[in-house]
Amino acid sequence: MAADAPPGAPLTRRPLLLGQVEGSQDAVTMAAIVPKEEGILSVSEDRTVRLWLKRDNGQYWPSIYHAMPSPCSCMCVNPETRRLSVGLDNGTISEFILSEDYNKMTPVKSYQAHQSRVMMVLFVLEMEWLLSIGQDKHFTWHCSESGQRLGSYRISAGACGLQFDVETRHVFIGDLSGQVTILKLEQENSNLITTFRGHTGGISALCWDPVQRVLFSGSSDHSIIMWDIGGRKGTAIELQGHNDKVQALSYSHHTRQLISCGADGGIVVWNMDVERQETPEWLDSDSCQKCDQPFFWNFKQMWDSKKIGLRQHHCRKCGKAVCGKCSSKRSCIPLMGFEFEVRVCDSCYESITDEERAPTATFHNSKHNVVHVHFDPTRGWLLTSGTDKLIKLWDMTPVVS
Repeated sequence: MAADAPPGAPLTRRPLLLGQVEGSQDAVTMAAIVPKEEGILSVSEDRTVRLWLKRDNGQYWPSIYHAMPSPCSCMCVNPETRRLSVGLDNGTISEFILSEDYNKMTPVKSYQAHQSRVMMVLFVLEMEWLLSIGQDKHFTWHCSESGQRLGSYRISAGACGLQFDVETRHVFIGDLSGQVTILKLEQENSNLITTFRGHTGGISALCWDPVQRVLFSGSSDHSIIMWDIGGRKGTAIELQGHNDKVQALSYSHHTRQLISCGADGGIVVWNMDVERQETPEWLDSDSCQKCDQPFFWNFKQMWDSKKIGLRQHHCRKCGKAVCGKCSSKRSCIPLMGFEFEVRVCDSCYESITDEERAPTATFHNSKHNVVHVHFDPTRGWLLTSGTDKLIKLWDMTPVVS
């Protein structure tokens, strides 16, 4: 369900830019904050893995510079074991161990995981599994101890989102067709649990909250959907706050806030500690469900009533099919995810109170095309990496506190 207009409300609170890292020769595909250190780990299309440590002068300098045989497409670092897994454009996943002082990375093993670009990789310490998805339309998982492939599952389209629930061993895969696939993993086999679809565009990011047991999906259709997985109610809550592709998602369990970033440069912080309302399905009708005027394809009613057919619209609050005259008003409906003004019918407009129009999200322009984010809840820091070769570090405390 597409949004009508981009957000236009001014910012009331802004994240503080702590620093900016330059030096990559191509797009930075992923970056992560080094735990308990003032450091940043990054991988880039320029085939490099770099670990940047903050010096006394406040500048970040690479303590590690490692060239890979192919452009780096993704990575995963486990802070407990300092195990770094790097996905490459050629389908290989290379594994390293970082030294305690973060000045050296030692190669461990390589996995021939995919036939083409690795889109995402996850290391699961509890099972010693390495999960990955690729442009070859396959999800694979390996034993990280032996390096042996345990299994593979073919999905309907190239995948861009991957999440895993340790407790239930469920894998969530989002693909470019807009479908989410849920698999149950065993040691050497997988079972398809279900698939569902709610986006009109391809899924570009997934985020899993194991506490509330909800899945967030971001899409090229500019929207985010919150899926109720644990409650098994099939609830799907839409969040509309970007005017371009949603590129990355991160969730803070402690503050119940979702952070989304997009190709529009926007950083949106959503307050999920409110009781949100499910977006209604759009109803079908041959005539306006308010004034009964025929729509332009309803030739019989147009002939009988001698009236010209009208264009069909939909009220975002009730979902009814209405004409332009009966939906001349616009309103934001934050509890339904619409943080900016959308079309509503006249009766719904009158029913929306000022309290219901109160915003539940804050907006900030990062001024670069964000492709990945990493949030450190212990320090309230957000790391954004982008196609403009930049890495930016933000203090989100003014927003998430």
